Amino acid sequence: MPKEQKISTIPQEILENYNKLVATNSKIDRKGLHVPYTSCNGHMFSYLEKDGSMGLRLPKELLEEFLKKYKTSLFKSYGIIKKEYALVPPELLKATKELKPYFDASYKYVLSLKPKPAKK
Repeated sequence: MPKEQKISTIPQEILENYNKLVATNSKIDRKGLHVPYTSCNGHMFSYLEKDGSMGLRLPKELLEEFLKKYKTSLFKSYGIIKKEYALVPPELLKATKELKPYFDASYKYVLSLKPKPAKK
């Protein structure tokens, strides 16, 4: 018997907005079937939680600016506060053009980090 396919609990509109954002940068591929994310050199820099909330990894200076500008908080995942991640407000995820510079800055930030060795 074939394995049952897990169905994503993320609302379709949120998935579509996230995919649209990722598609704005041809160097980035969306990964993850049930928990969509982006990564580079072994460092994750954006992802969607099962409830559809989005975390975006930003360098410290830009993180502080983002938190103030969008009146948001650090991203919380499985009860853990992610120090380098901002919670992307749902309305901002719909505003691809406005969010894109931060998404690109996030990608640029992880490119500056030492690559993690590939897992076997």
